[in-house]
Amino acid sequence: MSSAIRNVIVVGGSYVGSKAAQELAVILPPTHRVLLVEPHSHFHHLFAFPRFAVVPTYEHKAFIPFTSIFNEPAIPNPSLHAVVRAKVNAVYPTHVSLDRAWRGETDIPYDFLAIATGTKLPAPGSMQSEDKSNSVEYFKTYQEGVKRAKDIVIIGGGAVGVQMACDIKEVSPEKNVTLVQSRDHVMPKFHSKLHEIISNRFKELGVNLVTNNRVSVPAEGFPNDGSTFSVVLKDGTSIPAQLVIPATGQIPNTQLLSTLPPFSTDSLINPANGFISVRPTLQLQDTKYSNIFAVGDIADSGAHKAARPAMQHAKVLARNIVAMIDGKQPDEKINVEPAAIHMTMGLVQNIVFRNPNTAGGDTEPSYRFRDE
Repeated sequence: MSSAIRNVIVVGGSYVGSKAAQELAVILPPTHRVLLVEPHSHFHHLFAFPRFAVVPTYEHKAFIPFTSIFNEPAIPNPSLHAVVRAKVNAVYPTHVSLDRAWRGETDIPYDFLAIATGTKLPAPGSMQSEDKSNSVEYFKTYQEGVKRAKDIVIIGGGAVGVQMACDIKEVSPEKNVTLVQSRDHVMPKFHSKLHEIISNRFKELGVNLVTNNRVSVPAEGFPNDGSTFSVVLKDGTSIPAQLVIPATGQIPNTQLLSTLPPFSTDSLINPANGFISVRPTLQLQDTKYSNIFAVGDIADSGAHKAARPAMQHAKVLARNIVAMIDGKQPDEKINVEPAAIHMTMGLVQNIVFRNPNTAGGDTEPSYRFRDE
């Protein structure tokens, strides 16, 4: 490695991390290279995971090689950049520490760092294994469990839970599928109209929806051997099941920052939600670390946690880092828009839904149904 080449490290190779690495590779000067650090062997197409947990045959398509990530026509020198297959164990002010050696080193220095570690979801919303082959086998085994179960309880009324409930009932209408949501409506970050639409879709498909209730999860977890057991709710009622699918909330992946000394107790992590505190420029809120950024779901940016706003993050990040390399102020800021989502409600039916733009005077959401 030439000592003249400076590192811009992107931690996390999911949607926003991969996009950020590409955006940087397009506009970085030849003095700097992108290192995309990601422990998984392949890019994980997370949006497809709920479908592949239910429907067999295509699960291998959820995992895409990183080999061509820098082979874009707009990237002037693809060979300069690299994907580093490793996990960042710790972040320090001048370097990151990896869980395995890359080119003989576990400590990799950086001039700029972008954290795109996202959040952790319970399986099957995310995979435990780093390898494609093991993950494909996991999906195949999971599909068999879904196929075998007559009564299925899904815990959580977010996108993963809703999509899996619809897919299961459309593929196997004879199954009893119950979705339990702790709040009074599903998809609680969206306008109540989306709950109404999903409730109607559940009625069409025959999905049982239980709101304002919680599942009492045993300390040892639920059986996964196909036997029948009772899922007990907080109100004392119980539901027979052979399979419980956890589809509960996101846990921020911020452990790697525990080694970074903060300026104050809340300057790195927002104690209210556990996400990384950032400025509108996506730099860390902590002024000690203006060369460190956080993008996508892990950033407490005010933006809805989804891929579409994260794509804007990638562009803002790249432009601000290049500005700092050029000795300028990073003045690009993200534009926080109303939450929006494109989600399936079965094998064919899907919806694009957008919350009202209250800043612009809107009071009603916009949405359109699609069949594809």
